Amino acid sequence: MALEFEPNRLTQLVRDYVDAAEIGKTGSCHLFRHTCATLMLEGGADIRFIQQLLGHEKLETTQIYAQVSIRMLKEVHTRTHPARLTLDADTAELVAELAAEAAEDAEE
Repeated sequence: MALEFEPNRLTQLVRDYVDAAEIGKTGSCHLFRHTCATLMLEGGADIRFIQQLLGHEKLETTQIYAQVSIRMLKEVHTRTHPARLTLDADTAELVAELAAEAAEDAEE
C-alpha cells in the first residue's frame, strides 16, 4: 500500500513543523534546500557541484540559493584581511619588493 500525498501536502507539513519550532523563519521544503546549499558551500563544496545537485541550468540561479552566511563571511574576513595577517620574513620581503616595483612603475 503506497502512501499518497495531495499536491503540496509535504510542503504544508514541513511549513507546520518550521512554524512549531519557532526558529524565527518561515518556509517549507525550500528552506531546507537553501540551507543545504549554503552549508555545502561553507563546507567547501564547489558551486558547480551544488548547481548540479539542485538541478539548475544557470549558475546565477544557484548563487541565489547558496548565499554565504554572515558567520562564514566574518570568519573569512578575519582569516584573510591584509590588516590582520602576520607575514613571515620571506613573505614580508616579497611584499616590500613588490611595493617598491609598483612605486617605480608609478613614477615612470
